[in-house]
Amino acid sequence: MAALQFNLAHQSKIGASRAGTITTDHGEIQTPIFMPVGTIGSVKAVTQQQLKKDINAQIILGNTYHLYLRPGTEVMEAAGGLHRFMGWDRPILTDSGGYQVFSLASNRKIKPEGVLFQSHIDGSKHLFNPEKVMDIQRSIGADIIMAFDECPPYPSEYEYVQKSMDLTHLWLDKCFNRLAETPDLYGHTQNLFPIVQGGTYADLRKASCEYISSKNAVGNAIGGLSVGESEQELYDFTQLCCENLPVNKPRYLMGVGTPWNISEAIDLYN
Repeated sequence: MAALQFNLAHQSKIGASRAGTITTDHGEIQTPIFMPVGTIGSVKAVTQQQLKKDINAQIILGNTYHLYLRPGTEVMEAAGGLHRFMGWDRPILTDSGGYQVFSLASNRKIKPEGVLFQSHIDGSKHLFNPEKVMDIQRSIGADIIMAFDECPPYPSEYEYVQKSMDLTHLWLDKCFNRLAETPDLYGHTQNLFPIVQGGTYADLRKASCEYISSKNAVGNAIGGLSVGESEQELYDFTQLCCENLPVNKPRYLMGVGTPWNISEAIDLYN
């Protein structure tokens, strides 16, 4: 087992776009790249064979919130992790469930200890906190796992976004501590990516980038965008984050799936 490695191969002479290679225990990922979303163990309407042969997907995304509710961690562990459960031998990234909790605004309550929410399936109540989310992602077995964060809605007042960012940083520390206490499962390394928050406030975004960078993680993610802000704000705050995150680490722009948004982010700020 080896920690994720990133090799920066090319840097554009015009703009800031770049190309590199991420190496995980399940193979290489050529960046920049788009991750198909396999929410509950399958990319909709596409077989794993098609993902490999026709699309050449080098990494796919699984959703912690949905996989936790169904089929559940016991099934994941019995199968030997998500890779074996879905018959996929290339890298997988799992989100932390933070965005799904954000989208369940009418059915959740956020506290410093964690988030209490109701299942969209049967209404049952569940608690997500940093420790539990790390345990769930251990059971799922992704190569890249995301820190538990709060994604503030847009628009939000400055004071709320600041408190939300501080909570995300507090939870990040707990995520790192939990991973240090627990072993990797299934014979491969699981790599934690912190998530930058801070809404559409430049000083908060910079502060979050500084805090995230201080953790010296193998990669970093930019969250809290593509949640209702204008396209120009999406580009401006992506650029701001990229200018304040380590240049020798991969950067994951979360939640952006519109082709022209992806292309613009790659061309200008990757």
